[in-house]
Amino acid sequence: MRGKSGGRFFLDTNIFVYCFNGDAAGKRNRALQLVREAVSTRRGIVSYQVVQEFFNVALRRFVQPISHAEAEQYLGTVFRPLLAVHSSLALYQQALTISQRYQFSWFDALIVTAAQIAECRVLYTEDLQHGQELEGVRVENPFL
Repeated sequence: MRGKSGGRFFLDTNIFVYCFNGDAAGKRNRALQLVREAVSTRRGIVSYQVVQEFFNVALRRFVQPISHAEAEQYLGTVFRPLLAVHSSLALYQQALTISQRYQFSWFDALIVTAAQIAECRVLYTEDLQHGQELEGVRVENPFL
């Protein structure tokens, strides 16, 4: 796992969603491992976007949605120590550049840009090409 070798790493929304997916045990276990490492080492990073996307899914789209009390607890124990990138004009400007340069969707460009701003070495996601280097950030699909 590259995150253990040092440096910050960014976790995309899908990592958190898989933590609650009982249908995909392998992905769930790997996602839980990454989240535990992120919190315990304080090297894991998320952006405001990840928090928003996760709660949109968890509160409305899970087969059994989490309660608001569970959401508050998760926010405090998991996202609070990881949340390091907030929205800003600079983030949006850089994401526009990334979106155009790599032909990424707006949301993927925001994730890559947030990882860059937080000076992460690795971006864990299954939404982008595994092994791709993007502006100093290496994309890794942790489920391969």
